[in-house]
Amino acid sequence: MDNNSAKVTPDERDAQAMTRGAPSTLAVELRALRLTDPLRWLAAGWLDFRRCPGLGLFYGTCFFLMGWALVKVFEHAPAWVLALSAGFLLMGPFMSLGLYQASLRLERGERPDLGDSLLAWDRRTGTLAIFGFVLLVLEMLWGRASLIVFAVSFDGMPDFKGSLLALLNPANVEFIVAYVLVGGVFAGVIFAVSVVSIPMILDRPVDAITAGLTSLRLVLAQPVVMLAWAALITLTVLLAMLPGFLGLLVAGPVLGHASWHAYRGSVVQPACDAA
Repeated sequence: MDNNSAKVTPDERDAQAMTRGAPSTLAVELRALRLTDPLRWLAAGWLDFRRCPGLGLFYGTCFFLMGWALVKVFEHAPAWVLALSAGFLLMGPFMSLGLYQASLRLERGERPDLGDSLLAWDRRTGTLAIFGFVLLVLEMLWGRASLIVFAVSFDGMPDFKGSLLALLNPANVEFIVAYVLVGGVFAGVIFAVSVVSIPMILDRPVDAITAGLTSLRLVLAQPVVMLAWAALITLTVLLAMLPGFLGLLVAGPVLGHASWHAYRGSVVQPACDAA
């Protein structure tokens, strides 16, 4: 083998493949899904967690600490707490990269390793950085839009407790509707472009645009199933956050593993990989 070709990075190989004419986004085949599939993905995620609990608890602890870090850092800026907390839930696919790697190893009959999972990003650094930047921009726009909703709804910013009471007070129905609509739009966009993107980038040589558009195609093609999956994720995380974020110790890694199975169950493998 040529020495120069041996030094080509994964991202460089992807770029070369695209230059040679890689399959278009529409060539990525999607599976027909059933309404029960989200529950099956969640069950598969729980099984993966049980097969490597130590690794899962490491990532679960990270989710737990990040939840409290958000509260502590932004406890004097409640609008940012609410916006960033919601965005944090939807940044999960990117932060769960190591869990996807662990599920991939289990799928291949290999033993997951914490060091290997922590370095999973190294295989596709450039592509993941581009996609992560897009998610970050969307999250910051969401945060800014939430601040604007607060600013036009109140005389001054309420404290953290006050902001929660405002969200629950029927007298503030206009604020509640506006806040939910703004959050719903950004949440929908982030979910649609990321639901299978990161696992796909980890699994095969695709660029960030192809991965994002494939994810969007999946959501548009099968909105009922994917909406059920989004609702299941949201409900699980909200329940996990109630006891002081403690539930994230388990719910976080289980959902991370489950997201890998959602990708596997939704996107058909290329013939060369399936062989």
